[in-house]
Amino acid sequence: MEKATIIGIDLAKRVFQVHGATSDGNVAFRKKLSRSKLLTFLAAQPHCIVAMEACATAHEWGRVIGQLGHTVRLVPPVYVKPYVKRQKNDAADAEAIAEAASRPTMRFVAVKTEEQQARSMIFRTRDLLVRQRTQLINALRGHLAEHGVVAAQGEANLQPLANVVNDIESSLPPIVRDLGRLYLEQIDLLAEKIAEIEKTLRREAARGEATARLQTMPGIGPITAMAIEAFAPPLETFKRGRDFAAWLGLVPIQHSTGGKQRLGRVSRMGQRDIRRLLIIGAMAVVQWASRKGPPEGSWLAGMLARKPRMLVAMALANKMARSAWAMLTKREDYRIPTVAQA
Repeated sequence: MEKATIIGIDLAKRVFQVHGATSDGNVAFRKKLSRSKLLTFLAAQPHCIVAMEACATAHEWGRVIGQLGHTVRLVPPVYVKPYVKRQKNDAADAEAIAEAASRPTMRFVAVKTEEQQARSMIFRTRDLLVRQRTQLINALRGHLAEHGVVAAQGEANLQPLANVVNDIESSLPPIVRDLGRLYLEQIDLLAEKIAEIEKTLRREAARGEATARLQTMPGIGPITAMAIEAFAPPLETFKRGRDFAAWLGLVPIQHSTGGKQRLGRVSRMGQRDIRRLLIIGAMAVVQWASRKGPPEGSWLAGMLARKPRMLVAMALANKMARSAWAMLTKREDYRIPTVAQA
């Protein structure tokens, strides 16, 4: 068996396909290994590049394989697909992974630490519970609307529905009141769990130097700060703030050709959790400025005078991403601009 300089692994639950390639791109070996034999096989290989798709369990495998002395590269699945030849199967996928990872201009995903993944689990769990609570509230609103009880959307407007359900004098059928109470109990239980998780998020965000620094910027709270730390690679890997904003998908799509620059809508290609939170935070700043009035002569005042609020929020989210990069790479707190140009 020839010496492989790069090994592509198609991850699975039980059976893994391994493709080894030499320095000139020829096939060194193709193997199908069980989960229990994968690490034993890799430990016997000379130190080389081990490439995998950045998918479920990839970061755990990356940490373990890295301890064996190999160089681990995680490739985004979207960048692997163009290298799959004809039919898609495990062997073709493993070969495509090795081929994609060998490209000199390929972009890779940084292997996350256990602490990063633990913090991302806090964020994901809160997100899941919030969606479940919203689902229950909407289901309750829908059921009660069939009996003439109508309330506005949102958790803040849940109390009128609760009053009707708990009112024994209401015209609701008894079974509807009983089931309504069941919905309310589940909503209250989820609200308690969400509050506990948010307390944990605030505590963890206050402990970290980077997360505490990020919260000095208007529009970034503990949840957004934790999301940036959990889901983003070290910001030093980006050459400039615009690269980080582009990674988040906060820059326009390009349709440029013939030397003419044509920019379209915001790309939305990148880390959607951080992007969504930055846009929400930017919209909060824009709404506050619309009510209270932005500082005279500031960039925000000039934008609000000329552009729709949602467009201003998108532009502000882009600026927030760039500022976050500068704050963390230069280790400085947010400074309110004294002179902002429109």
